[in-house]
Amino acid sequence: MDTADHFRAAVDNRDLTALDELFTEDISFYSPVKFAPFEGKQMVLGLFGVLLRTFSDFRYIGSYAGTASTSADDASGPSAVLLFRARVGGKEIHGIDLLHFDDDGRIKEFTVMVRPQSAVHALGEAVLAGLVADGLVPAPAGH
Repeated sequence: MDTADHFRAAVDNRDLTALDELFTEDISFYSPVKFAPFEGKQMVLGLFGVLLRTFSDFRYIGSYAGTASTSADDASGPSAVLLFRARVGGKEIHGIDLLHFDDDGRIKEFTVMVRPQSAVHALGEAVLAGLVADGLVPAPAGH
């Protein structure tokens, strides 16, 4: 079983401990709702805790493996794309998770892309609320 399979199993089982073992310490997570990436294992694990609570009916529906360049340093390396479907706040989401691996096979960069735009908006609001509730980010001004 490769890293992408282990990741998929960890998400299916909502197992943050297994995810912890798959991420590098300096993992970067590129979100569809935030320009700058979430940085570091502690923040990304916290984000996954929120995501696993936020999505309903989350399921992976396909995968591809190959190579791709990372966002951080444009270095080409092993990667995988996992296609998913889920619901957030009553909205159906279609998306992909793009995983980049380090030399040890751990996930060093993670990018999420989702559609449609209305689902991106619903996801952004739900995730922000979860991050604030968990104390991972401050509440936006005016709230």
